[in-house]
Amino acid sequence: MLAGDNIKSLFNMSRNKSSRLSASISSIQWTTETKWSTATKWTTAMLTRWLLSFAIAQAVFLIYPVQSARADDFDSNGVKIHYVVRGQGDPVVLLHGLASSGFINWQLPGTVRELSRSFKVIAMDFRGHGFSGKPAEEGQYGVQMVEDVVRLMDHLQIKRAHIVGYSMGGMVAMKLLTMHPDRVETAVIGGMGLLKAGSPLDRFWAGLKPGSRGQAIPIACLHGITELGITEDQARQIQVPITIVVGEKDPCRQMYVEPLLRLRPDLPVRIVAGAGHFDCILKRDFIKDVDEALLDTQNRGEPNH
Repeated sequence: MLAGDNIKSLFNMSRNKSSRLSASISSIQWTTETKWSTATKWTTAMLTRWLLSFAIAQAVFLIYPVQSARADDFDSNGVKIHYVVRGQGDPVVLLHGLASSGFINWQLPGTVRELSRSFKVIAMDFRGHGFSGKPAEEGQYGVQMVEDVVRLMDHLQIKRAHIVGYSMGGMVAMKLLTMHPDRVETAVIGGMGLLKAGSPLDRFWAGLKPGSRGQAIPIACLHGITELGITEDQARQIQVPITIVVGEKDPCRQMYVEPLLRLRPDLPVRIVAGAGHFDCILKRDFIKDVDEALLDTQNRGEPNH
């Protein structure tokens, strides 16, 4: 397995070759009649970098072997969902970010390896990503991605699990906490916080249009992200223990984490020094913080409030 620093170096070197991705990136047309807010402009740039990282990481996947873990698929309401399992102990389900996969987000940086020392780790590929099915129809994403997590747990006969979600995976995790709180022991939300239902950042995803050249992620998946927003009341009512882990320099800290903390100042936050949004998962401190947060909330075994 590659060390995080080596992966980051590969990603940095590959930026110079990003012209090959112009077809995927330019295929997304943005529709608005007003100037983008700072947050929305950053989200646009973030999506572009996600697509770039996706293509680079796919190349990495072809070069480097996957560390030993049991891989399998199951049928989730007609869609194939791919997942890997490693380790023994209390179950932890890892939810990756947009344009990523369980392999890219969790196996390459060493998170699966580290967490599997203490837990039974399940890293899934969301529909539309990795080795999972990629339906093109609208309505096949959003809350269906939340239900895929529950169906995977049912498939593995897991009643309750610790949930770790990063970026889009954090959005899915937060939605899961409102839809199926009885299935979650504790949650670690990485690089994400409150995607407020009906907010401009929530509506942003619904305004994306496909181009004529196709793109790496099904447009229906991007549209479905708007379904993952939750209300302020729902955020206040969450009783499951939550820990936030976010990079010191991550714009999502201001865009999503701080709004959540204004509603829930009781939530513990771990800041990864020097980390942005995209390199945070490659930091040893990130993996350490996730591991410690899981062990801490597991030992506490009590709600945040």
